[in-house]
Amino acid sequence: MNEATDILKEHINKYPFAEAFLKIDKLLLRKDIVNVAIDGMSASFKTSFSKVLMEIYHCNVFHMDDFFLNEEMKTQERLGEIGGNIHYERFKDEVLNHLGEEFKFLKYDCKTGDFIESELIKKNKLNVIEGVYSLHPYFGDIYDLSIFFKVDDDIQKQRLLMRNEKLYEKFINQWIPMENRYFKENNLMGKSDLVIDTSNL
Repeated sequence: MNEATDILKEHINKYPFAEAFLKIDKLLLRKDIVNVAIDGMSASFKTSFSKVLMEIYHCNVFHMDDFFLNEEMKTQERLGEIGGNIHYERFKDEVLNHLGEEFKFLKYDCKTGDFIESELIKKNKLNVIEGVYSLHPYFGDIYDLSIFFKVDDDIQKQRLLMRNEKLYEKFINQWIPMENRYFKENNLMGKSDLVIDTSNL
């Protein structure tokens, strides 16, 4: 028994996502609907992992990027709020309140400032919500599994620079400080069911 446990621990340490798969599989065996949140630092592979989950489980995946504030909502008061950089009220009304049924919602395109209606979302046993602010306290206790992705600060900067050089300064000077404040004030690493470090990937 101890040998098997040691082998499993070694496997999990070598493949940081293994424990997430184990936890999801266990939940799917005993629950009709499973809701998973993937929150964490920018450039820590949250979106990439959600795509893997979608390929493996054919689950619904919702991206918090579709719920950033439109220009009218970007007031000094709102942006000064912890976790206020996301339209969390709309996400709860349009998505979280409808998990387990068929529905549509509006995606906000930051580049164009337009709202685009989603395709029909069908009822699914597994729903994955990924992105910074997916564990916003406004949503309450709706998740069966909460996962926090972290990455070394220097590696994060390297990845962000490679991802989008034009937006790099905005990430460093505006968005990341807001995200870090949200993480710290809500103790997300301490409260999450699982913390995954992607620095070495």
